[in-house]
Amino acid sequence: MDLFADLWMGLSVAISPINLVYLLIGAMVGMIVGIIPGFGPAAGLAILLPVTFGMDPIGAVMMLAAIYYGAMYGGTITSILLNTPGESATVASTFDGYPLAQKGRAGPALVMQAVASFTGGTVGVILITLLAPAFSHVARNFGPPEYFLLALLGMLTLIVMIGENWKLGVLSALIGFALGTVGVDLETGQSRYTFGSAELIGGIHFIPIAIGLFGLGELYFAFYRGLHRIGSGSIAQYDRKKGFWPDLADWVDTKFTLVRGSILGFVVGVIPGAGATIASLMAYSFERSFSKRPKNFGKGEMAGLVAPEAANNAASSGAMIPLLTLGIPGSASTAVLLAAFLLWGMRPGPLFMTQNPEFAWGLIASMYLGNMALLALNIFAIPLFVQIIRVPYRILAPIVLVICTLGTFSVSSSMIEVYLMFTAGIVGFFMRLYGFSPAALVLGLVLGPLAEEALRQTLTISRGSFWIFLERNGSIGIIVTTAVLLLVLPLMQRIGRRAGALKQGTVSEAEDAGV
Repeated sequence: MDLFADLWMGLSVAISPINLVYLLIGAMVGMIVGIIPGFGPAAGLAILLPVTFGMDPIGAVMMLAAIYYGAMYGGTITSILLNTPGESATVASTFDGYPLAQKGRAGPALVMQAVASFTGGTVGVILITLLAPAFSHVARNFGPPEYFLLALLGMLTLIVMIGENWKLGVLSALIGFALGTVGVDLETGQSRYTFGSAELIGGIHFIPIAIGLFGLGELYFAFYRGLHRIGSGSIAQYDRKKGFWPDLADWVDTKFTLVRGSILGFVVGVIPGAGATIASLMAYSFERSFSKRPKNFGKGEMAGLVAPEAANNAASSGAMIPLLTLGIPGSASTAVLLAAFLLWGMRPGPLFMTQNPEFAWGLIASMYLGNMALLALNIFAIPLFVQIIRVPYRILAPIVLVICTLGTFSVSSSMIEVYLMFTAGIVGFFMRLYGFSPAALVLGLVLGPLAEEALRQTLTISRGSFWIFLERNGSIGIIVTTAVLLLVLPLMQRIGRRAGALKQGTVSEAEDAGV
């Protein structure tokens, strides 16, 4: 009964008129962010985070969360119509989405992806409702040693998922940790790495770095890849004779696909560092293995579109569990959300749902409403959003640049932060170009100060002994979990690579590699 009472309380918060307006704005902006090739939820969240200053914290977080999972919906539109994923989590949707459009079935494909996204998102939120309190209850006995290990868990799992460039991922994370040390040492009161600048005494703010790395960095990288050369003539159209709506066979063939993709996506999403991208690729690979027509995958099979779409939206919901209950951001997008929580004085963790029930349950309840709004938007506003694809980058780039600059300056009216943003944009471009990880840097910047504080508290409690990590059941459990994940995540990544190999018809090569 307490569960339903908490959910009802959250729903009463979410349906307030102003919060509903913020939620709808976030859903629409999220779709637009997902539609724009080369961007993604992390970039959209980073750019728009300053806009939420002065807003009610609950409404602001609802809007930012809607941008996060709304981008999963929008990113598939370009995957289907342009064979260009709007963001990384919709890569697998190009495998069969674009072939469907080439067959004149763009309309049914767009409707089915909307239904799959809604199903995955809704299943994910239902499981959050059921499981988040249990996660929070288990973690209530955590202390500084556990918090430090959790911060390392979030970093290590993300680094492992970087794959072959894990060394560059480690270096990126260390750069983020180093940036997090700038400012005043709260324990000694000494200034660290401020170089005599009074504006750096408070440390390097998260916002200019995130906006630079993701906003400007992604924009520069999109130009480098030549996405600005994509013209409207390359947009696939649907055959009016075949209709806009899916036929009965589409629904029958994918009824179990929706369930499998949603559950698999949620489970993968809960694992810190896995994320929606690997969930969608795994779902595609698994669905092909379940299919009676595996040879049709990659040629326009509806199940090949539905599976990754259900999985990536369920994974985005699942990622909210470690964020809310443990304070672990498992991806760049959830790292930006964590920063938003911290900006408003909210620290996600084991006590978060108990100490801030209206905030936590209001956010969970809003995700039910947000998914319903996104379903309607996806089906009935597709023609409107398709027009956004036609906006040339020569028009889009100056708009993004102005928004980034004004957003950064509005935080504290500091030109140094504007300079930091532009510097971070250049750094972000070269990081993407040479295989470094902007996401790992951001997570290092966010988690670094938290990990440092927890480590110092731990060593104070243990009088300088590191054996405390092996003397507490919670710490031992996290260490074991970390070890298991470091073994499992590479296997998950290899399964994802196998899905990519299947798309190119190179299954034999993947098998020879031992996948």
